[in-house]
Amino acid sequence: MHQSLNPWITSPGTETPEEETLDTYMPPEAVISAPLKGMVEPDAADRLASRTLTGSAALWVIGAHGGAGESRIADLLDARATGHCWPILQDGSKPRALLVCRADMRGLTAARSALTQWASGAAPKVELLGLAVLADAPGRTPKALRDFTAIVGGGAPRLWTLPWVEAWRHGDTTAQPSREYQRFITDMAALATTSTTH
Repeated sequence: MHQSLNPWITSPGTETPEEETLDTYMPPEAVISAPLKGMVEPDAADRLASRTLTGSAALWVIGAHGGAGESRIADLLDARATGHCWPILQDGSKPRALLVCRADMRGLTAARSALTQWASGAAPKVELLGLAVLADAPGRTPKALRDFTAIVGGGAPRLWTLPWVEAWRHGDTTAQPSREYQRFITDMAALATTSTTH
């Protein structure tokens, strides 16, 4: 049976015996930093809307679906949430954006559609910095979802997987972020101030 290559991965991987793949396999790193020629855009029903937004921000946070954590991440990064849409700025400039989703099948599928929309050139012009995948529940993410996260994340310039924060569930936004979130905040601060325009 013919098996097509994953369009997110730039080179085919080698086959690895099943025993070695349990927790050690990571797909090859993708090299996608701008829309790709020939990428087929998703159906209209699977696309994020676009919206002209007023004001400015160093970073815009796009939720791939409702409940993605868009507002929480925007607050954490001192950025602006877009309301689950691609931002179009009134001044015509190219906004820097971060896509966020939850680490469940619904969230990852929505992120995959949004990344396909961006990679196909069907989204408005944005400087997409990456995808942040937020845990959808306490504890370890199931292997199937971790694997799917790696595949979906391969379609973004960068991927961050962020753990569950129990304090946020109870409304405590003052809780000190974990090491993963501190690293993420540092990464985003550096990216938001460094031009990576293509």
